[in-house]
Amino acid sequence: MSLFHLVLVAIIQGLTEFLPVSSSGHLILLPKLTGLQDQGQAIDIAVHVGTLFAVILYFWTDVKIAAAGVPRLIKGKVDTQGAWLAMCLGVATIPVIFFGGILKLTGADELLRSTALIGWTMLIFGLVLYWTDQKGGVDRSSAQWSIKDAFVMGVWQAIALIPGTSRSGATISGARALGYAREDAAKLSMLMSIPTILISGLFLGAEVMSSADAQLARDGLIAAALSFIAALLALTLMMRLLKSVSFTPYVIYRIILGVVLLGYAYS
Repeated sequence: MSLFHLVLVAIIQGLTEFLPVSSSGHLILLPKLTGLQDQGQAIDIAVHVGTLFAVILYFWTDVKIAAAGVPRLIKGKVDTQGAWLAMCLGVATIPVIFFGGILKLTGADELLRSTALIGWTMLIFGLVLYWTDQKGGVDRSSAQWSIKDAFVMGVWQAIALIPGTSRSGATISGARALGYAREDAAKLSMLMSIPTILISGLFLGAEVMSSADAQLARDGLIAAALSFIAALLALTLMMRLLKSVSFTPYVIYRIILGVVLLGYAYS
């Protein structure tokens, strides 16, 4: 891949992974709308690793707490804040593993990559985000996260396997519908991304490991580094903006892009 192509893929992934606008939808659209070749699974894995490190760094305090609780959870003890957070994250990841496995085994994941479908999901789930953001309560914090809420948000995350839906957008919508404040909804959504990205990366990594070479490894390192920087900037900006701005700007972007894609798909 050319350096320009790597930079383009890395920036798109980094900027859109945590913003509620669908990174997978944008990456699928890139070759469709530009004529560039598909970047392939190896580069997809690399840019996801970059965004994974970005969210871990940004929420390092919470990640340390959850990691410290894993040994307690393994022993069957949920008697610390970390063990509770680790258990909630585990529960929230179950639906996406289940539905993701079904899509992969049936081959349905390849059927969900059309421009028209991405246009519809951009539009529909943009409106869902707007409705939940405007109607959702603000009285609940991330410290009140429950097993039930974790599972419900996990189902929203599983729905986001449909390209164009947006993992962060869907989970934030779910959290806002449950009454979590904007910043807390975004924080829970970002923490949920860690096990999800890690598991999907390991799964896909096993598939491409045998075909990896020195050139691909170099491209992957460049893509990972660039997506890390872009994701960290996007995440920092969004979390700061949420102190004073709603999710409406992202909704407007989604609606405009959805309408444009539908016009393109059906023209």
